[in-house]
Amino acid sequence: MRGQNTPWLAALCASAALLLASIGYARQETGYSPRIDAKTAKEKISGESELDRAPQKARAKRNPLGNDPDAIAAGRKLFGMHCAECHGGSAEGTHRAPNLRDPEVQNAPPGAIFWLVTNGIVWHGMPVWSKLPEPQRWQLVSYIKSLGNQSPTSTSQ
Repeated sequence: MRGQNTPWLAALCASAALLLASIGYARQETGYSPRIDAKTAKEKISGESELDRAPQKARAKRNPLGNDPDAIAAGRKLFGMHCAECHGGSAEGTHRAPNLRDPEVQNAPPGAIFWLVTNGIVWHGMPVWSKLPEPQRWQLVSYIKSLGNQSPTSTSQ
């Protein structure tokens, strides 16, 4: 009797494995992650964001390109190449990444944004951009900070 149940057990295990794999694939395709949802909910409740986690030394850094109008234009190009896919063309956020026009981002010190761009948020899916030259990361910061002064339609040109 024991030998007769083996094919059924194998088929049941194979079916369960296929079901679990298809659920995992569907979650990956839609960008769903319960860990990310729980983390985001925790941040909203606690009021602590990834920007708040930047070390004080990093937060205190000033943007050396803060007064360079060309840095914003260069940052816009870099944003289009590296960031728009997740944050959206006008940086208003998508299901994959947050709105960079949000007051939390716009009120953050430039050094905190630079730190976040440099180190990424791997568990949220944001890559580490430390391989970008430092001036290009500051150009991204300049562009991100400029979003608080522009309407979404003026940045998608």
